[in-house]
Amino acid sequence: MNKIKLLTFSVILLLILNISTLVFFVFYGNQLQGFNKRIEPKEIIIKKLGFDEQQVKEYQELIHWHRGNIDNLQEQIRNTKQELYSELVKSDVDNKTKDSLINKLANIQKEIEIMHFKHFQDIKKLCKKEQLDRFNDLTQELAKIFSKPKPRND
Repeated sequence: MNKIKLLTFSVILLLILNISTLVFFVFYGNQLQGFNKRIEPKEIIIKKLGFDEQQVKEYQELIHWHRGNIDNLQEQIRNTKQELYSELVKSDVDNKTKDSLINKLANIQKEIEIMHFKHFQDIKKLCKKEQLDRFNDLTQELAKIFSKPKPRND
């Protein structure tokens, strides 16, 4: 009879745990979806600077313009890298062409950094006088905010 009681107790305990787990996910599942989600830099900037509705609208227009230009430059980088790496299939790599393509990549990357800097200058122009101190504080965090998240070691 002891084995039957133990088995019954185990089954009831497992049933309670399963039901509890289901209830937890039904009621709290939506909150868990964003648990490991990285907050977008846009949201961080809007919150930290305390942008009003008009500023958010103008900021989103800036983002759209900035993203379009950056995407164009990223495409140029991909095409230039393709050209550079296609030099590897040649039996005799032309150092002049290779160096030219590497310099072209460096110049495009320079344009990207200039574009990023201008973007933040434009964000600063959106700030009201009372928001400038918050913007100055934010500049200390920009590199961290816009860095790619570190890969998880699973």
